[in-house]
Amino acid sequence: MKLRGYTLGILSAVSYGLIPIFILPVKRAHFSMDITLFYRFFFSALLVGGYLLYSGERFKINKKETLILAVLGVCYALSSEFLFLGYDFLTAGIASTVLFIYPVMVALIMFFFYREKLARLSVVSLLLAFAGVIVLCLKGNGFEINFAGLGIVMLSSLFYALYMVIVNKSNIKVSGFKLSFYSMLFTSMFFMSKAVMAHESFVIPSTEIFINLLTFAFLTTVISSLCLVYAIKYIGSTPVAILGALEPVVAVLISVLMFHEKFTNNLLIGITLILLGVTLNVVTDRKNLNHA
Repeated sequence: MKLRGYTLGILSAVSYGLIPIFILPVKRAHFSMDITLFYRFFFSALLVGGYLLYSGERFKINKKETLILAVLGVCYALSSEFLFLGYDFLTAGIASTVLFIYPVMVALIMFFFYREKLARLSVVSLLLAFAGVIVLCLKGNGFEINFAGLGIVMLSSLFYALYMVIVNKSNIKVSGFKLSFYSMLFTSMFFMSKAVMAHESFVIPSTEIFINLLTFAFLTTVISSLCLVYAIKYIGSTPVAILGALEPVVAVLISVLMFHEKFTNNLLIGITLILLGVTLNVVTDRKNLNHA
């Protein structure tokens, strides 16, 4: 179960890290971000809903579950909203990297509100990964970064951390697929409401953009969210959060290979520190499991 949890956590992180491939062309085309995000989550909900119908699982949920799933939807929506706003201020690689502050937020929320103990090596792994994030943000001899962008992406990070903690601690009695379906549905409703209030058109202008949105939904949302939900159930919020270090690594590599961001020594050192942090966490947890 632990190995499965780690595998799913890595898949979730990698698929989420693919976001720049889809979002940067949309931004360059000046297509509405609210409409883009509405379709991203609406198509995702349709894909997962189709699987629920195929598997014969009922869609019924009670009032408590509806409330929790609606809160999850809003958390996911606000995380996406602030991340993509951050792309206006920061490069995709740096924005995705700053988002990685969320493992620290998850660990602190679990420690202060749920009294979850942190092993010493887990703290070291967090610090290594966080040090990698800092190095990635360094340019030249100084810490050159847009602090408005940093603040916006930190808000994205906070809401992503809250999503993970709520999934772990709400004890909601629904399957991972049903949880993902409803959280995506509520997220799409959030962006639909915004778009309606702004009187934006829901018309998709071309087949190319339609395929882009559908692929965007499947790869970065359906795969990422389902893997995230099951990974949290198998190994808990904090290890999954630390495995999320792979998200900025993937995003930085995409920025370098596809969008011609320079691959500097800082990028190399930062990625190495992040991977060391992830590896240390996995090894530590496996050792603890074997000694238990």
